[in-house]
Amino acid sequence: MGVGALLRETANKLKQAGCDSPYLDAELLLMHAWQCSRIDLIIRAHHVLPVDVRQSFEALLRRRMKREPLAYIIGVKEFWSRPFRVSPDVLIPRPETEHLIEAVLARFPDRNGHYQFCDIGAGSGCIAITLAAEYPQSSIVAIDISMQALQLAQVNAVSLDVSTRIAWCQGDMLQALLAKDGLFDVVISNPPYVTAVEMANLEPELWLEPRHALTDEADGLQFLATILNEAPKHLAQNGYIIVETGACGLPTTPPSLRIDEEICDLAGLLRGGVYRDVASR
Repeated sequence: MGVGALLRETANKLKQAGCDSPYLDAELLLMHAWQCSRIDLIIRAHHVLPVDVRQSFEALLRRRMKREPLAYIIGVKEFWSRPFRVSPDVLIPRPETEHLIEAVLARFPDRNGHYQFCDIGAGSGCIAITLAAEYPQSSIVAIDISMQALQLAQVNAVSLDVSTRIAWCQGDMLQALLAKDGLFDVVISNPPYVTAVEMANLEPELWLEPRHALTDEADGLQFLATILNEAPKHLAQNGYIIVETGACGLPTTPPSLRIDEEICDLAGLLRGGVYRDVASR
């Protein structure tokens, strides 16, 4: 069987298994097994797979048909056009989180500014590392409660050549910050915001991601409210708090803050909020 026919057959199997993008998944699995590009697949459309590649591909396919996330299978996920290594220790980066980066860029257009950023719940490091790459004069403190997540994030920082400007802190949210960390121009976070009710109806892939990074086991607002109430004392003058959210919405805005923007995606769905310290205006 040639590559083209194999991909069509595989896509049909993945569709029957309930995968959302079966043909794309089939391509990416084969590209990973064969260590080749999509152009290579097109060129080799009538080629027969080498035996070792076929065996590797079939092993990967069995994992995907069990609804293991594609990113965990191939070990990488793109975020802001950069590759990030991922594992079941971290939440898989998603396009929705890129809205947070857009919000920072809109408010700090000077890419050479000497800014201080704080990323709460760093996970794979996608937010902290992206900010470090986009702002080459900046310094970032990245916090996560999971040491395994921080270790993977550090690997990503090294591979993307920003490790010298990121301080990694293990701890429970803002409690991990020390006086020496100073004040931040932006405190940014993609916290757990999936409600306990929503968790029961998630796709099978999400059940394999770290639960503590998805849900607060309540109404989805617990971590968001903590950030909005505790982060202002860590803000520099004219600083911002930028958070991601989902169906749970946003918590009540504390008196010390004003909401600067409700971030919505192209479909009009609420994806986050940008807040500013009233006292620093």
